[in-house]
Amino acid sequence: MKKVKIKLKGYPGWHIECSAMSMKYLGEQFDIHCGGIDHIPIHHTNEIAQSEAATGKKPWVKYWMHGEFLVMDKGKMSKSAGGFITLQTLIDKGYDPLVYRYLCLGAHYRQQLTFSWEGLDGAKNTFTRLKEKVLEIKENAAKQEKDDEEKEHDYADEFRKAIDEDLNTSIALSVVWSVVRDEEISDKEKLRLLLDFDKVLGLGFASWKRETVKVPAEVQKLLDEREKARKEKKFALSDEIRNKIKTLGYEVSDTPEGQKVRKR
Repeated sequence: MKKVKIKLKGYPGWHIECSAMSMKYLGEQFDIHCGGIDHIPIHHTNEIAQSEAATGKKPWVKYWMHGEFLVMDKGKMSKSAGGFITLQTLIDKGYDPLVYRYLCLGAHYRQQLTFSWEGLDGAKNTFTRLKEKVLEIKENAAKQEKDDEEKEHDYADEFRKAIDEDLNTSIALSVVWSVVRDEEISDKEKLRLLLDFDKVLGLGFASWKRETVKVPAEVQKLLDEREKARKEKKFALSDEIRNKIKTLGYEVSDTPEGQKVRKR
């Protein structure tokens, strides 16, 4: 029989493309398929129908994880609505991309997340506090020669339970803060737990390092004045100077080793 080549005009529909790519890389059946909630009524329904019809195997996918919309001013963020913000927009405004990740982790993926600059600033402040705490834990753990006698805790189980509960990252973050604030477990143990948790959260705990801050002469002068005020027990004046330093974009904290300053 002579083979006949048939040329068809056009391109396959996007439902077919997704099924074909999924099966090529993941096999005819796989566990998890993600997407936005707008994919439920048409796109994912068509993927299921065509994939299961093609293979004769059911189910095609075991678990579907559909993310809710990020909304702005009670509307879905989209180019057509004119309220579209990219990650580069945040970077250009001076936000660490991980601040946005932290904001997203604070809400369950099946719940709508309302974006606002005030909300992002709140996430930035909390993220900055967490970073400072983790850096302190890393520094203290490095000085600790061996683990102290450990307090019994179930933080690893609590974290896993939160993640197993339909990827509940907001509860997982609360477990992170519980570890950070627990004064009865060693910093070595805290660091071990945090690094393990971060394999899921992806905030980069392992790479966080204390930045060397080059302090302007104006700020250094205020730091010297503040140190003098503290030695003379003029604490009201010390607080006043701290606020002046803050207006210049720097944060001061008092440690056993003296004043430490970082950019806000």
